[in-house]
Amino acid sequence: MTPRLVEVRRDILKQNDLLARALRDRFATSGIFVASLVSSPGSGKTMLLERTLTMLTPRYRVAALVGDLATDNDAARLGRSGAPVRQIVTGTVCHLDAAMVEQALTSWGIDLRALDALFIENVGNLVCPAAYDLGESLRFVAMSVTEGEDKPLKYPTIFNTADVALITKSDLAAAAEFDWDAANRNIQAVRPGMQVFPVSAKTGEGMDRFFQFLQTQLCSGASASRLPPLARGGGH
Repeated sequence: MTPRLVEVRRDILKQNDLLARALRDRFATSGIFVASLVSSPGSGKTMLLERTLTMLTPRYRVAALVGDLATDNDAARLGRSGAPVRQIVTGTVCHLDAAMVEQALTSWGIDLRALDALFIENVGNLVCPAAYDLGESLRFVAMSVTEGEDKPLKYPTIFNTADVALITKSDLAAAAEFDWDAANRNIQAVRPGMQVFPVSAKTGEGMDRFFQFLQTQLCSGASASRLPPLARGGGH
């Protein structure tokens, strides 16, 4: 990478961090819990988020932003939960950034003070999103049992910038010959102490424990102002 490209990239990330800080302050002022979800394509994160929204909606006021290169298919799926959903179409951009989130919230016109939680589903990618803070309170990284146990070793930056790991499609673990011990060792090797939730959005396995975790975050008032900005890093 040439010195000029390095300088431009640093400027972009600096601008993103400033806007993310402003978003974090805005979320804190509104008293809203904001969580982002990152994973590779096909990990099942949209189904997981749909089930999560469905579980939370009866008790909490929740909404979601969802990013994708094209189509509003994921927004339509998430909308079945009954929660307000807004699609962000990124075109050729392989990640969401703070400006996209801010613009989506502005055009949406949603009152953040009327919400308890906002979920942001990032574009399916384990590389680009690592460097971009979105002003979230927590970042979840998902990997499915069908992807193999070595995902954390192959993509350490995204695991280092996340707070909680989700192992999805747990109902397929036996068929995929997934090694749970190896997966946990790899996660802990990259991000020591990271909490891990095995879940299946299809069967509901593990969802109650995950739901309880989310309720704890909401009930404890885990707003953005109480959590330090995540250490974003990595590259494209």
